[in-house]
Amino acid sequence: MSCRMTRSCHVTTGYATYATRLTLWYTVVYHKGMSTQAPHTPTVFGYCRVSTDGQEDGAGLEAQAVAIRSAAAARGWEQLELTTEVVSGGKSLKHRPVLASIIDRITRGDVLVVAKGDRLARSLVVLAQLLEDSDRGGWSLVLLDLGVDTSTPAGRLSAQVVGAAAEYERAMIRARTREGLAVKRSQGVRLGRPVSIAADVRERVVSLRSSGMTLQGIAGQLTAEGVPTATGKAVWTTGTVQTTLNTATAERAHTARVAALGAA
Repeated sequence: MSCRMTRSCHVTTGYATYATRLTLWYTVVYHKGMSTQAPHTPTVFGYCRVSTDGQEDGAGLEAQAVAIRSAAAARGWEQLELTTEVVSGGKSLKHRPVLASIIDRITRGDVLVVAKGDRLARSLVVLAQLLEDSDRGGWSLVLLDLGVDTSTPAGRLSAQVVGAAAEYERAMIRARTREGLAVKRSQGVRLGRPVSIAADVRERVVSLRSSGMTLQGIAGQLTAEGVPTATGKAVWTTGTVQTTLNTATAERAHTARVAALGAA
């Protein structure tokens, strides 16, 4: 073999070795080597929720599922996983096991979608937590009825506004409930659990207290006599005696209120 040919072989071999090493280095450092793996297909978690067992088999869940399936077909979401949960929307995530499971499983690029925003959260605190999890985990939150998609800045702003509105609505419901109960009480309507302790026992407790006996003394005497408490227990405590006194006082006030309304 000629010297010229030998030198040519060495040059060719050296170049090939250098090119191979450069390719390996480039792959390790930049992770841009030739890959045959298919791109990640996002999993779309459809979440449907109702507040009570009575709604579980009704149109509520089915309507939500239909809306999510339609959106998935329109947007080309191929990997859809529908879940349902029966729990109040005001509960925190730790009291919503189905939603908590989704948050544990969802990964970057995935989507959490609900048909209506209030199915996901009626509390601004819960929604804020989900937005934080979404941002940190790199997945999107979509509220179909409001056109919210947190993959965009405008969508994140809309989600926060929606959460604030839901919290305001919940506060208004509580306020209206309190106002309604106040009206019922003013009309002499008895609210809460019915009194389960005999009237003569209540009057006796009141009488013993009026005579100067201590709460502990009353509890000891009634326990010794075997008088059952309002919950059927055999042992009276100072707290039980105080509750009985409070009940007796409320009962007298209620009776007086009814009598006054009748006279009017």
